[in-house]
Amino acid sequence: MQALAPRPGSLQIDGTLGGGGHAARILEAISPDGRLLGLDADAHAIERSARRLAPYGDHAQLRHANFSAVGAVAAEAGFDPADGILLDLGLSSDQLADATRGFSFRADGPLDMRFDPTRGTPASELVATLDEVELAALFRRFGEEPFAVRIARAIVAERRVEPIDTARRLAQVVERAAPGRVSGRRRVHPATRVFQALRIAVNSELEALEVALTAAVGLLRPGGRIVVLTYHSLEDRIVKRFIAAERRGCTCPPELPICVCGRRARLRIVPGTPATPTTDEIAANPRARSARLRAAERLAA
Repeated sequence: MQALAPRPGSLQIDGTLGGGGHAARILEAISPDGRLLGLDADAHAIERSARRLAPYGDHAQLRHANFSAVGAVAAEAGFDPADGILLDLGLSSDQLADATRGFSFRADGPLDMRFDPTRGTPASELVATLDEVELAALFRRFGEEPFAVRIARAIVAERRVEPIDTARRLAQVVERAAPGRVSGRRRVHPATRVFQALRIAVNSELEALEVALTAAVGLLRPGGRIVVLTYHSLEDRIVKRFIAAERRGCTCPPELPICVCGRRARLRIVPGTPATPTTDEIAANPRARSARLRAAERLAA
């Protein structure tokens, strides 16, 4: 909230609505006449947030859409330009708790992992059809999994015996295939990186993030702010590089004496960011341990 700095009467966009917690805080800050546009690819999240935000009436407008569509949705809803845009890229507790979605290691339901179950390919299909080389490449690229080859080999061997169609079964296969805890690494479930990789692939998360960032900067009015919460290095790297490029502006080679590209800086970093959770925050909410917040402010066009 400090980084976003929403003011009364402003237009704010929550591109990843989730349970509506951020949206409720933003609506309080922009009252009495501000408006918020909330997007989420998960229809269940829209339903839950609609109930939570009902007291704000027409000041909260919700849309079932992936944040990559923020440019078109904002224009249609009258939020172009906007004063602030928030992207929280973490999974919601509701998604982890829903055994039918396949996000949790302990889920006995289908291995799906799609934010929008009506679109795209479920994770179970990737696990069932990709060969050993393709699986290993996926785990390395999107999960940065050091034992990708060993895990991929185990998955291919196991699926010949029995389909790997639930999250719990996949987690068990990975747990048997992965070595014990590596010295110096945090004590997390051995399947964490594999699940991350599959979820990113199924939802095209990194591609969607790049599209959303570009659209967001185009939507912001001068002085408007974008705040992004990331939870792993792949996301954070994209956000960090994007902000750096928008701060730099000119893309001409250094050997040129003058700028010929005409590109100007569009962002400046908000003081106090990037930020990470404190020890007390992590103790109260362990899922926040890997969070990193980056924020930037739109410069005059």
